[in-house]
Amino acid sequence: MPEQFMSVKQTAEYLNMSLAWVYREAPRLGLSAYKFGCGRNAKLQFKVSEVQAWVKQQKMPAP
Repeated sequence: MPEQFMSVKQTAEYLNMSLAWVYREAPRLGLSAYKFGCGRNAKLQFKVSEVQAWVKQQKMPAP
C-alpha cells in the first residue's frame, strides 16, 4: 500500500495549529516534512503515519 501524505494545510488542521507553526516549529520538534518538486513549485508534505505517531509521542503522563 502506498504511503499517504498530507499537505501543510491538512497537517495544520489535523494538529489544530497554524500554518506558520507547522512551517516553523514542526521540523524543530521532530516532525519531518517531505519536499516534492523543486524551486517555487516545491510542495512540502507530511506522512500521515508519521504525524499520527508524533501525536502519540506528545501525550502527557498522568499525574
